Amino acid sequence: MKNLSNLSPAKGSNTRKIRLGRGIGSGLGKTAGRGHKGQRARKSGNVRFGFEGGQMPLIRHLPKRGFNNPSRIEYNIVNLDVLDRFEVGAKITPKLLEEAGLLRDPSLPTKLLGRGTVKKSFTIALPRVSGSAKSAVEKAGGRIEEI
Repeated sequence: MKNLSNLSPAKGSNTRKIRLGRGIGSGLGKTAGRGHKGQRARKSGNVRFGFEGGQMPLIRHLPKRGFNNPSRIEYNIVNLDVLDRFEVGAKITPKLLEEAGLLRDPSLPTKLLGRGTVKKSFTIALPRVSGSAKSAVEKAGGRIEEI
């Protein structure tokens, strides 16, 4: 029976620390696995990633492209063609769309876009609705409530 007094580590899980520079018989004596001379053989020789010995690093002399707008708002995109699965007169909210599995990331705001057609009338309560989606919903007899 196992208890705390007779526990032992799994076989092969504990290995001894390799002692570098402790004689020729150890296999890692003299240069301790660092080779002969050169920057990486010195005590402070491991330089940072991308450092090229004072030469202009590749990452700095390649051209920079693009721009990341820090104030950009990402939306969950929902199109009109997916609204057919709901009953006539349903109030479509982000919560209802999340329960139906139509949102990529529920923490982001939702925007309704105008791809496809809508044949049923709905009450749509979403943060953003495009102009074409708004006119299509109103044409089908629905109404828009922007949150």
